[in-house]
Amino acid sequence: MDAVRERVDLLKVPLDILPQDSLDSVIFELLASGKGRNIVLLSLRDLLRARRSGEYRSYILDASLVIPISKSLVSGVKFLAGKKAVRYMPFDFVVHLLTILEEREFTLYLIGGKRQVLKKTEKNIRQTFPRLRVVGRYPGAFRRQEEAAILEAIRKAGPSLLLVGRGIRGGEHWIARNSGRLNQGLRLWCSDLFDVFVERKRRPSRRTFDRGFEWLGYCFQNPLKFFRIFPYFYYKLLLIVYRLFKR
Repeated sequence: MDAVRERVDLLKVPLDILPQDSLDSVIFELLASGKGRNIVLLSLRDLLRARRSGEYRSYILDASLVIPISKSLVSGVKFLAGKKAVRYMPFDFVVHLLTILEEREFTLYLIGGKRQVLKKTEKNIRQTFPRLRVVGRYPGAFRRQEEAAILEAIRKAGPSLLLVGRGIRGGEHWIARNSGRLNQGLRLWCSDLFDVFVERKRRPSRRTFDRGFEWLGYCFQNPLKFFRIFPYFYYKLLLIVYRLFKR
């Protein structure tokens, strides 16, 4: 446990309790380590996936920072451990992270998403964070034979932060599978955040997020996501079992 954060286990999946006013110091600590560090924004779906998937579980276990983004994870930590975890909205977390990096004129590399979306994302980031140096970008739909050259370009650019979005073959697993071939610095899977940056997708309001209702908006966009209510009930059952049997 660090002075400013604490790692706990939630159903045998690691989770970091990190106050927002300590995020700056933790990020600088990770960058100062001189090693490649993965940051994970963990949802309830991700937690359940980490319990059953060996590859994804290893990725979570090896991550230097595992941040809860689902209200149910925060309530689960309180229910099992009696501790108050801090939940982050993904967009706000990334904006805060970019602000931290801009303060010291660190560097950023963008990979993933569609070409035009990525180009506009870079433009918006340059305008919003003028002292943050974008040292490269590459859209996600690249051919397998191009991958080695892309990895080498990222390694040579040496970004302080590598933001990886949708479109990459393997998705979030791409970071773990290529970790040894990437540069030192932070790596973060940001899912569809590039689309949010260019306003192709709307992020939930702060009020909706704080109430834990952001999933309703996703369900209306894709009705099949209503079926995620069943994994939620399964999660609640797991919490009760672990509480009763102290597993």
